[in-house]
Amino acid sequence: MEVESFENEEVAKLLNDWFVSIKVDREERPDVDKVYMAYVSALHGGGGWPLSVFLSPNLKPLMGGTYFPPDDKYGRPGFKTVLRKVKEAWETKRDALERTGNLVIEQLTDALSAKASLQDLPNDLADVCVDQCVEKLASSYDPKFGGFGSAPKFPRPVEDYIMLYRFRKLMEAGKESEAKNIKKMVTHTLDCMARGGVHDHVGGGFHRYSVDECWHVPHFEKMLYDQGQIVNVYLDTFLITGDEYYSTVARDILDHLRRDMIGKEGEIFSAEDADSAEYEDAPRKKEGAFYVWTSKEIEDALGENAELFKNHYYVKSSGNCDLSPMSDPHNEFNGKNVLIERKPASLMASKSGNSLDEYSQILGACRQKLFDIRSKRPRPHLDDKVIVSWNGLAISAFARASQILKLGQSGSRFNFPVVGCNPVEYLEVAEKAANFIKVKLYDASSKRLHHSYRNGPSKAPGFLDDYAFLINGLLDLYEFGGKIEWLLWAIQLQVTQDELFLDKQGGGYFNTPGEDPSVLLRVKEDYDGAEPSGNSVAAINLIRLSSILDAAKSTGYKRNVEHLLAVFETRLRQLSIALPLMCCAADMLSVPSRKQVVLVGEKGSAEFQDMVAATFSSYDPNRTVIQIDLRNTEEMEFWDSNNANIVQMARSSPLGKQAVAHVCQDFKCSPPVTSPEALLELLNKTLAAASSAARIGFLPAATHPLSLLNKKLAAASSAA
Repeated sequence: MEVESFENEEVAKLLNDWFVSIKVDREERPDVDKVYMAYVSALHGGGGWPLSVFLSPNLKPLMGGTYFPPDDKYGRPGFKTVLRKVKEAWETKRDALERTGNLVIEQLTDALSAKASLQDLPNDLADVCVDQCVEKLASSYDPKFGGFGSAPKFPRPVEDYIMLYRFRKLMEAGKESEAKNIKKMVTHTLDCMARGGVHDHVGGGFHRYSVDECWHVPHFEKMLYDQGQIVNVYLDTFLITGDEYYSTVARDILDHLRRDMIGKEGEIFSAEDADSAEYEDAPRKKEGAFYVWTSKEIEDALGENAELFKNHYYVKSSGNCDLSPMSDPHNEFNGKNVLIERKPASLMASKSGNSLDEYSQILGACRQKLFDIRSKRPRPHLDDKVIVSWNGLAISAFARASQILKLGQSGSRFNFPVVGCNPVEYLEVAEKAANFIKVKLYDASSKRLHHSYRNGPSKAPGFLDDYAFLINGLLDLYEFGGKIEWLLWAIQLQVTQDELFLDKQGGGYFNTPGEDPSVLLRVKEDYDGAEPSGNSVAAINLIRLSSILDAAKSTGYKRNVEHLLAVFETRLRQLSIALPLMCCAADMLSVPSRKQVVLVGEKGSAEFQDMVAATFSSYDPNRTVIQIDLRNTEEMEFWDSNNANIVQMARSSPLGKQAVAHVCQDFKCSPPVTSPEALLELLNKTLAAASSAARIGFLPAATHPLSLLNKKLAAASSAA
């Protein structure tokens, strides 16, 4: 519409003569977008972008829709026709239009702000919603190309999250066959995504979605909220399988963000556009121009390795966007190639007569050459807004990677675009991003967040997603990195979130503070889509916080979660597939006691860090990790005030040890252990106790992260 209508002189004259045109950046003002998207969705049974809505002077919607062609065609009125009709209706039926607009807003207000009385949740809610959601996802699974549903295929990480969560529950119940089936769906999906064109093989990271069913031809935009969530799914899958393929993909994404998406002060930018010029001073930008290749370009760049590379990535002189009728229906990519791996590297290496290691090195060197050439092309526009919520998702990914990626085999070789850095560097990225938000986007006096930053903080206040996603990131930053300051800030932000967004009578959280009268709706969102809902993330945050603080404080957190889930109980039962993350939250709440791992010692010591790595060497979404250094006065003052039991446990730890671990679950604690090996054994026992068959991942012992860590520790001990 930008090209067809908004840059059209005739359309512009109609707009300027008859209307006041307001262009809204939906990322900067999601609150405004949600009001009118809710209206259009209610009007037409669905919505989308671009969104065009006509408002009265009091901002009530009169008419709206998504895409309009410039002229009447496709059986749809053209935009010029729509403009004339709206003007005519406004002049002849103004009162009726305004009455309808008022009525619609009243009805939407009732529909989108559900309430519930605070009561005990039914005992079966958690099992029903998790089972139902997983069953519906499984029924939509594509066994050929992976993913859930048909084209266009979007990475929706919350789907993989609940599948892995269910996998863990089945393992604990000893249902090995069902668990394996679920794991296969996730691993096959992640394999197909990573091999597909939706993955940027040359520069790293993932594009927004695939237009076809085989993850090949993408919409080339790259969004920060995708990258952060996808990293965490690959990290979890690595923990479950022990397969370094998944940890390498996680590194690929993180290294892309470090290279292309981070500012000088550690802030993480929002997105890269899909369109760019094919050459300098080209009159029009084209979708994917920066990312696609002709066969000749690859031959000229790679010389003797060109054929090997072309065979590996299905490069053809005629172009390769022919795997599906949906890949390129308008022949926009004739003669162009979107890199895709159709066969495993191990098979292609064997055919080429190279070892897998040699073959991978050749491909890496080729990708580096293409990256250097690509870097000289006109780049897609970088959206350098800093959005708090999306930074929260990325902070979580970097923080978790800093420990989980320590579990890889020592001496692993990485090939471009993966850098292969020390995972500790990822923790530094997370801390810098969090610090940028604290300095630039947080008002310490009011304890409030701004929503975004570009050449200064935006006027938009922080929304529910900003608080919830950032609190989640800060909790991960504390659990994986150990600095008490991040936990303290997370707790304070939770207080502010409750003050601004919590419906104390009706339960759940509104998406806005409700202080701006020009924003006509306060919505309680529950849909876990490309981004999880603020309510789902908030529910899990409250459960995590309740397992850190003493009973006096945790009771209030749990009560708010129960009330929140009561608000959405009907949706959880009837449409669980729309709320996968909230289904997980319901199950987490039903767990009698989260596993607590309390690590006490000198946080900077190698012994303590080995203990932290051991703690995170298995996949366990119902685990809380608390790190305590008895020498830190600020830390001990916090625990004295907030959890006397933790203080007592820490101070009773064996003396003279640089690291001591306590593992507590089901209201009892095991005797403290003082070595990573003993902690690994203890964590294995607590898992095996759930089921004699419940060994995470079904891997040969030698290839599982727990075993790899044991080998590292044994080697270090031997060297010492």
